[in-house]
Amino acid sequence: MIARLRALCVLPVAVALLAAACSGDDMGATTFTGSAAVPAETTEADTPGADAPATEAPEAETAAAAPESDALSAEQAAEPDLLDPRERGVLRNFLGYEFPPSPDTRTGPIDQAAVDILEVIWAGLELGGFDGGLVAALGNTGDARLAWIMSDLLRFFYIGDIHDGAISGFQRLTGARLNDDPVAERSSWQSVTDHLIAWDLPAFPRYAEYKGRLLTLVEPGWQPFFDDPDANIDWRLVSWGGVRIDDRAFGDQRGCPAGCIPALDDPAVTNAAGGSWYSDDGLVFAVAINGEARAYPRHIMEIHEMVNDTLGGRRIGMPYCTLCGSAQAYFTDDVPAGVETPVLRTSGLLARSNKVMYDLVTKSVFNTFTGEALSGPLRERGVVLDQATVVTTTWGAWKAAHPDTTIIAEDGGIGRSYPLDPLRGRDDDGPIFPIGDMDGTLGVHDQVFGVVLDDGTPVAFPVDTAVAALRAGRDVELAGVTLRLDGGGVRAVDPAGDEIEGHQAFWFAWSQFMPDTLLWQP
Repeated sequence: MIARLRALCVLPVAVALLAAACSGDDMGATTFTGSAAVPAETTEADTPGADAPATEAPEAETAAAAPESDALSAEQAAEPDLLDPRERGVLRNFLGYEFPPSPDTRTGPIDQAAVDILEVIWAGLELGGFDGGLVAALGNTGDARLAWIMSDLLRFFYIGDIHDGAISGFQRLTGARLNDDPVAERSSWQSVTDHLIAWDLPAFPRYAEYKGRLLTLVEPGWQPFFDDPDANIDWRLVSWGGVRIDDRAFGDQRGCPAGCIPALDDPAVTNAAGGSWYSDDGLVFAVAINGEARAYPRHIMEIHEMVNDTLGGRRIGMPYCTLCGSAQAYFTDDVPAGVETPVLRTSGLLARSNKVMYDLVTKSVFNTFTGEALSGPLRERGVVLDQATVVTTTWGAWKAAHPDTTIIAEDGGIGRSYPLDPLRGRDDDGPIFPIGDMDGTLGVHDQVFGVVLDDGTPVAFPVDTAVAALRAGRDVELAGVTLRLDGGGVRAVDPAGDEIEGHQAFWFAWSQFMPDTLLWQP
């Protein structure tokens, strides 16, 4: 069965409705249901550059960058303000469904009877199949922590007796009823996992071991992520994004025949005049470093979701999580002595709907949202990548404000064509991967511009409202952070006028990774 699973991962996605269209690279999605394989219930954007899950029907996301969510560290996940129902009161998902109270949980190892069942199930995954009744039997153990196993199996089994056994077992263990949750109509896996994240349900001690044995059946290249016993990765929050790891050598311009989201290394650029191929209304993620400005068209970033580049004499790595609406620019040349400059890649994994990026050189996993190394040699060296501000604006507005800017060449310098709308409304109905509970202060996909102060305080500004206020001549300031217009977008400065690095993101993403955010309101 291992060979079958790996082979499935390289099959082209049959129906790519939820994510960007494949732009030449084969995208793959894998689902194993006993002896029958079907397209994955959710694949991270099964088009290079889209991270999105599919519905309960046999549809696959399009391969965008799979998570690659950046995995949250265990320390972050343990903070009481992050997900503690007692601290945060009523918990709801993005469709307004109120999560029921968290079930009681045990401590210590799981019972030997549960271990025996898990070993039979995992042997079946590796060698040839198993019966869904085994999964349902886990629901009779009374140990709610085993619900994480239900979540992991549902990621791959979205029809059949194993799926049904997982749903039955989850409901018995937790008391939740999925029929009450409208998200379950789209994806039972998403609904189950949303419940577990919202409850911050603990995992049992050997959970990461079982997770690793499962995920590496799909992608052996993820094994190094599980090899660091002191990693700060919260494996509860990590899921498959529907694509394989991008482990191509730096500068490799070939696509990913096995179905990854291919990073773009040192892309070709043109001056502003040479960028006439791009509409003035087209969105760009723009960066200025040491007086040198560059625009990265959004539709190109939706395909690659990661760029390694040189700008203003600095090396940068620029992940774009399409699921989170978040483009960030990290300085990769500011690392401890003796550490080789990281080469950022998309792993194919997600953490709470955020892409999980990693360093190709050391195989160290990063929290994509914060730049903190969570595993491997870079974690051991305490690496936290510094950021540059990313301004989200239109190409016309940016080049008017920065006439000396460059822009990525129309073909990316690799001779390929890019559809102008690769995602095709994939996220119009809300997040397609699990995110848990939702802070309802703003809309799930409202854009905010966020910064983190030196003392760790996060501050966010609703973009549309802030831009309108600035254009009307009003001040936009909170906690010593002042916004200024720049080429149609915004950047932040402190009271001395020095820049505070920041970027935009969907509110659901910013608020879940920065739960104590101070939010500006007019």
